[in-house]
Amino acid sequence: MDLFLIRHTKVDVEPRVCYGQTDVDVAETFLSEAESIKKQIGSKHFDKIYSSPLKRCKKLSEYLFNNVIEFDDRLMELNFGDWEMQEWDTITDSEYQKWMNDYIETQCTNGESFLDLHKRVGSFIEDLKKNNHENIAIIAHGGSIRSIILNITNKDLKDAFKTQVEYGEIIKIEI
Repeated sequence: MDLFLIRHTKVDVEPRVCYGQTDVDVAETFLSEAESIKKQIGSKHFDKIYSSPLKRCKKLSEYLFNNVIEFDDRLMELNFGDWEMQEWDTITDSEYQKWMNDYIETQCTNGESFLDLHKRVGSFIEDLKKNNHENIAIIAHGGSIRSIILNITNKDLKDAFKTQVEYGEIIKIEI
């Protein structure tokens, strides 16, 4: 089974802002970015299309595909809790430094750890394996895409950010 992991386009948020599960909108460049992704996909047929329900993924999935799209909360980005929509360098929460030292197991205040995200994404992957589709498109976020890759390749969670996932990038991986 081939997975085509598609990261959403740029968002209408300053680069220094932590936005995680906040339902932010896409940037003004959406149409040109989405059209570029559409050209890369070409006439590829997908047996199933999954998307995070957050607006930035939903808009892209609906632009790219006429097929039925299944929105799945397990594909959402990391929940940064109280840190959502704050500039990274202005977060003063006492838990912030603990999280920076161990984002894998330390939860953001009223949010998730990367391990929490990885477990929910892992549940999604286990459900995928029960199907016998050939090609699946998944429109998601940098964090959830990294988690899918780690899950399939059995790499250590500490390696999550060794994989760059650019806005609008398509990564093909086989289960």
